[in-house]
Amino acid sequence: EVVTLASPQQIPSILREKMPDVVLLDMNFTTSINSGNEGLYWLREIKKLKPDTNVVLFTAYADVNLAVNGMKDGAVDFVVKPFDNDNLVEVLTQARDGKERNTGKEKKETTSDKNSSQMFWGESPAMVKLRHVVERIAKTDANVLITGENGTGKELLAREIHRLSLRHNGPMVAVDMGALTETLFESELFGHVKGAFTDAKSDHAGKFEEAENGTLFMDEIGNLSYQLQAKLLRALQQRYITRVGGNKQIDVNIRLVCATNKNLQAMVGLGEFREDLLYRINTIHLEIPSLRERKEDIPALVELFLDKYGKMYNAEGLQLSQDAKEKMLTICTEAHKNAENGNGRFCRNLIENAILSYAERVYGSSSMSDASDIEFVLTSDDFSEGQVKKCKEKRSIGFNI
Repeated sequence: EVVTLASPQQIPSILREKMPDVVLLDMNFTTSINSGNEGLYWLREIKKLKPDTNVVLFTAYADVNLAVNGMKDGAVDFVVKPFDNDNLVEVLTQARDGKERNTGKEKKETTSDKNSSQMFWGESPAMVKLRHVVERIAKTDANVLITGENGTGKELLAREIHRLSLRHNGPMVAVDMGALTETLFESELFGHVKGAFTDAKSDHAGKFEEAENGTLFMDEIGNLSYQLQAKLLRALQQRYITRVGGNKQIDVNIRLVCATNKNLQAMVGLGEFREDLLYRINTIHLEIPSLRERKEDIPALVELFLDKYGKMYNAEGLQLSQDAKEKMLTICTEAHKNAENGNGRFCRNLIENAILSYAERVYGSSSMSDASDIEFVLTSDDFSEGQVKKCKEKRSIGFNI
């Protein structure tokens, strides 16, 4: 049975009389008011009156952020206008059955390593909430801005969004925006034609074209100069690019995901980042918490790295001593001058360095099959990727790397 209402004021009585399994709730009801606050208000009222009722939000493309906030208030999903009938029916059916929208994860994880998840979610409340939001916004085409400290896994999250998206069969193209110079910016992003400049010996497709029908991930977007921001904004607004030296307009069909460790809103206030560009890339904002903010996830992450690098260096079955576990927890949760010390990349480097250093000191060979415990002292030294590389290069280890 389907019941339609002309006014949201009828919602309380219908909830009592009909006890619906699912409510499809619009975000706006009053003419000339499109803030979405009405929808959020009635969502809270529905959850207050009938907590078990599943609510699906009905929202315009520009209101996706509001829909994400609505899911934090208890909505199970949202549908973006204009909508596809089959998709709408599927979402409502799954909501009725009390199921989350099928992300296709099981199928993709069993078909190929390319499509398997590399994201470590953990069990902390902050990451559970983040995962809940990601699994729902991934299937939209909304632009996403990921923020967080260095080493928190922003690119991993971007790849997870792509994996769960409707574009997962298309390419995922990553570009470090901070590494692009003024002279290379347009050539790298938009491409060039043969003869456009001295070294242009052939036509070259840029990152926008490479990411066609897929996802374009722009890392370190906050490091882009103000002048180059204008060129990027123009391409995003027009939805087409022109190769350097050419005059043909090339339509682009991409989903944009950006990442930064900077506060872009503060940079806007300082005149260092364009407000119109921030608006364009920030349809949905996702913040990844540092490990210091979710210390309950550290033990599982440590075990993950022990298993990964144990297999990589023919050293399976290794474990940390209790003392090492406590020191690992301490060093990853204490406040450091270098914020990166409290995040996943630092934790990874620390574990990899420990395995390599301990193996060299105790065994001096590739055989570690008899080891059951890694005894090492964690210090405040910076176990950087460079130090790990040095350990790998030491011939006495003899690992298959």
